[in-house]
This record gives sequence, structure tokens and C-alpha cells, in this order.
Amino acid sequence: MERAEKIAIASDHAGRELKEDLKEFLKSRGLEPVDMGTNGDESVDYPDYGIPVAEKVSKGEIKRGILICGTGIGMSIVANKFPRVRAALVCDVYTARMAKEHNDANILVIGGRIVGKGLAREMVSVWLDTEFSAGRHQRRLDKIREIEDRVGGCG
Repeated sequence: MERAEKIAIASDHAGRELKEDLKEFLKSRGLEPVDMGTNGDESVDYPDYGIPVAEKVSKGEIKRGILICGTGIGMSIVANKFPRVRAALVCDVYTARMAKEHNDANILVIGGRIVGKGLAREMVSVWLDTEFSAGRHQRRLDKIREIEDRVGGCG
């Protein structure tokens, strides 16, 4: 039997409710969510939860991740500090599709206080189902990788 693909998922307190909903949604799609917190409603610092997901994706330990905070802005800033991470903050189905198709985003970031559960599920579905189109877009990702190499972000 084939093992389910693991997807790291984490949130701060503002995204916890949406994270819990998306975990169930991922399971319904035959995926294995790896919950990296938070698991309570008390105020926490989003970097403490974004860092572990970004590290796992950066090191190639997990192929993809989902991060959620109030607006998604903080989590996207944190995640994009890591080499080989392409975290995309999305707000609708179109940006979710483009995140994957044009940017091969390996972390999807959602604002838990901005996006409802139904839309979040749609965005996750589109992101999971869309293929990276490569071509001219690969050339652009190669340039980003060159920046990472130049500033010492990659081993």
C-alpha cells in the first residue's frame, strides 16, 4: 500500500480554527497532515510555528506545507527566509493556481481572519491539483535560486 503524501501544516492562534478544518480536508483527499501547532487559542508568536514548517520544506523532509496566521503576511515573511522555500500568500482561487503554475510554490499561506473555510478548501485543492508549467517560469525560479546561493542561503 502506498503511503499518503505528508503535508506540514501550522498556524498561530488566529489561524488555528482554519488549520483544524484544513487538516480534515487534507485527510479527505488522502493526504497526511503533519500538525506543527499551535493547538490552543491563547496568543502565540507566528514565527514559532512557521519556522518548523519552512525548515522541513527547505531541507526537503516534507515536499509541501500550509501556513495560516491572521492575515498570512507574517507567516509568508518567515517562510520565505528559508532557502528553497517559495511561500505564496493567496487570497483567492486564481492566486492559488498561479502560485503553483507560475511560481511552483511549495508552501501555501492563508490569512485565517480573511479567508473562510470553503474558499480556503478551494484554494488548497487548486494548489494541490495544479502543475508547475516550467518554461519561462523555471528560468525565473533559477534566478531566485542564484540569489539564495549568492547570499549563502543554500548548502
